[in-house]
Amino acid sequence: MTYREAVEFILSFTDYEKIPSFLYSPADFDLARMRGLMARLGDPHRGVPTVHIAGTKGKGSTAAMVAWGFTSSGYGTGLYTSPHLHDIRERIMVDGRPISPGSFALAVGRLKRAAEGLDYKDKLTTFELLTALALDHFARKRVDVQVLEVGLGGRLDATNIVESLVAVITAISLDHTALLGTTLEDIAREKGGIIKPGATVVSSPQHPSALRVIEEICRERGAKLILVGRDITWTGKEASLEGQALEVTGQRKKYKLFIPLLGAHQQENAATAVAVLEALMPRFPRITAESLAHGLAEVSWPGRLQVLREDPLVVVDGAHNADSARRLREAVEALFPDRRVTIVFGSSVDKDIEGMARELSPLGARMLAAASRHPRAAPTEAVVRAWEQYGACETFTSVPLALKAALTGASPSDLILATGSLFVVAEAVRYFSGRKVAA
Repeated sequence: MTYREAVEFILSFTDYEKIPSFLYSPADFDLARMRGLMARLGDPHRGVPTVHIAGTKGKGSTAAMVAWGFTSSGYGTGLYTSPHLHDIRERIMVDGRPISPGSFALAVGRLKRAAEGLDYKDKLTTFELLTALALDHFARKRVDVQVLEVGLGGRLDATNIVESLVAVITAISLDHTALLGTTLEDIAREKGGIIKPGATVVSSPQHPSALRVIEEICRERGAKLILVGRDITWTGKEASLEGQALEVTGQRKKYKLFIPLLGAHQQENAATAVAVLEALMPRFPRITAESLAHGLAEVSWPGRLQVLREDPLVVVDGAHNADSARRLREAVEALFPDRRVTIVFGSSVDKDIEGMARELSPLGARMLAAASRHPRAAPTEAVVRAWEQYGACETFTSVPLALKAALTGASPSDLILATGSLFVVAEAVRYFSGRKVAA
């Protein structure tokens, strides 16, 4: 099997990331399918120390920071995240390097043979197969630890077949409400489904209603809760286009850190990563204050307040709901004051576009609605309707055309911000880098 054939096989199954709406239920997200498939592979995930990360915002950034902390400390580290920006192999990394095309093809060959004979083979999903592939690959690489980001929710997510050392719940806000519930309590209960009996739980700061649910689940399952903002605190220091400094006060000591990621919300994610790594120091004694700081200084997590060029300044960010749009606006106001802003915006059809427009409107920006190539992209008409109460909104048939229009006539002091979804970010990065489209 070639790499291209392997990718085509994986993508031939149901891919919920490309379906605008679907039912989130045990009938569609059945962990028995994952357990059966993994059993056919020999249950390679069993016994691999795991950090399992759920949440609405920041779970990918936090996962990357935790993984880099382990790698910098000399531990073989698997990192599984979703979605990818450019290449499907980005989702499955060992020590910061994506799985090779050859290893990907071999792993898919094993998956294909394992799936043969399963009476539910046709019900398997792309995400389930990728999750199984990642767990199998990490085991074959004999990693010391694996860091897994939940795809959707937590309770019914394909990753939730693992027994984790630490379960992490990053900031919870209203998102995927048609699937996970219409209240923070409902969503917190779905996210909290990754908490296993007797586990250690690290939670980012939460709204009181979400925190009450997490605390209740921890009590029920005898899990120890470490709450960032209470048990672990942080103070932001100086920042530049290269990143920001902060000081985190942990339960063991203080850590002076620099992260090459922008925005106050990344300080919160860094504090959460420190809480995870500090909690695991007894199990992984090579983690020190120095190796932890070195790892976070080296972390790479593209598409989050990423600067693509200067004069004019072009920034991309994958904010995709109202709360993340608010955090993005606050970061732009703090980092880039007094700049004239042009927003190139595109969203998934199932997102709160009106809420994002409300949060971004105080920037007083020129708004350019762009039609993305992604199957879940909302029509530009939906963006126009959401933005019309805040001002005029121009429409473009592609992200590159919108970016070209934004650049035309822009002064060196202007800011062009591409946001609304990670697929808009990916298309913007490709526009400025000339990178070709991959799977």
